[in-house]
Amino acid sequence: MVTISDIAKSLGITPSTVSRALSGSPRVKESTRKAVEKAAERMGYERDEAASSLRRGRAKVVGIIVPRINREFFSNVIGGAESVLDNYGYSAIICQSHENTSDEIKALKTLRSNRVAGVLISHAIESTNGAHILENIDQGTILVQFDRVFSSIPGPKIISDNFRGAYEGTRHLIEQGYKKIGIIAGYMSSEAYAARLAGYKQALSDMGMEIDDEIIFYGSIVQKGGYEAGNIAIDKGCDAIFSTGDYTALGALQAAKERGLRVPEDFGIVGTADERFSALITPSLSSMAQHPYEMGRRAAQAFITSLKPEAKVGEVVVPMDLIARQSSTRTTI
Repeated sequence: MVTISDIAKSLGITPSTVSRALSGSPRVKESTRKAVEKAAERMGYERDEAASSLRRGRAKVVGIIVPRINREFFSNVIGGAESVLDNYGYSAIICQSHENTSDEIKALKTLRSNRVAGVLISHAIESTNGAHILENIDQGTILVQFDRVFSSIPGPKIISDNFRGAYEGTRHLIEQGYKKIGIIAGYMSSEAYAARLAGYKQALSDMGMEIDDEIIFYGSIVQKGGYEAGNIAIDKGCDAIFSTGDYTALGALQAAKERGLRVPEDFGIVGTADERFSALITPSLSSMAQHPYEMGRRAAQAFITSLKPEAKVGEVVVPMDLIARQSSTRTTI
């Protein structure tokens, strides 16, 4: 059986360096880590993961909790996170909260029982504060929040530039000549949605347009809610909607088409997230891209960096970009 000492001897380094390299320690240079991994593979070294976990007190596993895995945004976040974790020898356990606080707590308890080294979490829309997160995570577990975060919880936070994204999406509609623009705002218990509403209001204010509370629609992030809000917005004389999600934007688009409105000539729509279907439907949906793969990558890197006791990772903001498609781009104004 090949041992760590055998690998160390072949490379002319110490066994402790080999051990740290194989465990993904950030204290080892990247070139050394790769050399050790190549030597281990060449020599047929097989690591006893169970024994390693017992020695460390934690498994070399990171838990990732998302509201729903069937949303392309969150599946891309997971993909980005795994691309980094895999490079450092970490596996991932994926959990869903289904937007419920109770399921979120259940996921946290499952990860704690598995002695994970870290938790990456985007909180459920039902969760109004982070008390349950702090109550169900071990002190030694590294916690990284992404997308939906609680600013009251210390530690790394990877977020989209929600205010700027909504500002630019709303301004785009104004620049395309729309005169009465509503918003499907989501849930104000989420700091992300609250920031998007603030960006929408600021854009209207900066462009000299009225802020009308009657065309601000709260309480939904699904297609059905967007359809209902779209119909009410049309009844109230709106000629455009900025939506804080693509699924609600899809619902608003459905409402406009059923009412016989031409999109974008009579009614304009901009969503948020740039889900894959946005480019495939007719008319194609304009959306604020959030770059979820990059968000996942940065969340995982924040975990890796936080393994160093002296490391301090705060808030990381990922830009949002307007993808202007048919639903908001008028050929003539």
